[in-house]
This record gives sequence, C-alpha cells and structure tokens, in this order.
Amino acid sequence: MRTLVVYCHPEPTSFTAAARDAALDGLMAGRHDVRTIDLYAENFDPVLSLGEHANHLAPPETKPDIATHAEALRWCESIVFVYPTWWSGQPAMLKGWFDRVLVQDVAWTLPEGATRLQPGLRNIRRITVVTSHGSTKFINALEGEAGKRTVTRSLRVLCARSCRTQWIALYNIDRAAEATRTEFLQRVRQKLAT
Repeated sequence: MRTLVVYCHPEPTSFTAAARDAALDGLMAGRHDVRTIDLYAENFDPVLSLGEHANHLAPPETKPDIATHAEALRWCESIVFVYPTWWSGQPAMLKGWFDRVLVQDVAWTLPEGATRLQPGLRNIRRITVVTSHGSTKFINALEGEAGKRTVTRSLRVLCARSCRTQWIALYNIDRAAEATRTEFLQRVRQKLAT
C-alpha cells in the first residue's frame, strides 16, 4: 500500500521517535511504499492565520505551505499517525496540521447547493494511530478519549466508505517497564508489516 506516515514529536530521541522507527520498520518489512512527514523537523506552522482562514475555500495549490501535504494525502491509500497523546488528544502541532491541511478540495468538498460535505479522501482505506498515554486505559475511557474519536470518527468519515481504523496505544507509559516498552515496539512492527 502507498502509506503516508505523519510523525509529531519535538524530541528526536523520544520513545515516540522509537515508535516511529518501529512503524517504518514494519511498513518496510511489509513492502509498503512509504512517505514520511515529520512536522517538527520541517518546522510546520500549525497556526491557521487570519488570512488563511479568510481564504480557506481557495484551492490547496494556492497555499504553498500545505501543497505538498495535500499532494501526499491524495497519493496515499493508508495513513499512519505517530504521536504522543497530550491532554487527551493530539499535540497542538498535529491538531494544527488537521486544521490547515484537511481543507476543501483535499479532505472534503461542498458541491453547489449541497447541505453535506462530500468525502475527499476516498483513496484512503486504512488509518492507523501509534500513540502513548501517560494514564491508564481506564482513565482514558473516563475522559472520553477525544483524540481517538477525532481520528476514528471525524477523520474516518472523510475517507473511503470501507476505511478501517487501527489504534495501537501504550497506556500508562510513565510507569511502563522497559520490557513493556520493548513489547509495544515489537507489536507496532508486526501490525504495520501486515
């Protein structure tokens, strides 16, 4: 599959970076065609400016800051997000990427006279999230798992009707033993190889 990996973490030696590497290892083992976007490495600006908001309906090709990201979304059949869960959701950098890149003529269209958005990412048949949580799965469930809902509900409806989602999470990472972390990275490799 043509797979886009969107990675979001500021620290190059973090556990999230190790999870990204495990994901890439698995994808390569599965012979997937892979492109990677590293939001921090490319210094992506997550701020939706006043001018950009005013022109949010303009074609993505007129927005040089996001044009390559839009093209990558049109290219892929599968997307893998690798990030830490902070405050029950995606880091601000990734949320800003959603705000700025998942725009009209990329993620959705609103035809003349229509009252409902039409999915624009029908080429995407699989969404995978590789993430970590500081708290337990139980605490995350009590909090409502807002980040998970953003991907498995809001983003998924913009993709192919048969799009499947996969959530690969290490909960309670702050207390996880080294063996638990190693097992998680192996699980990431195995799941993304298939």
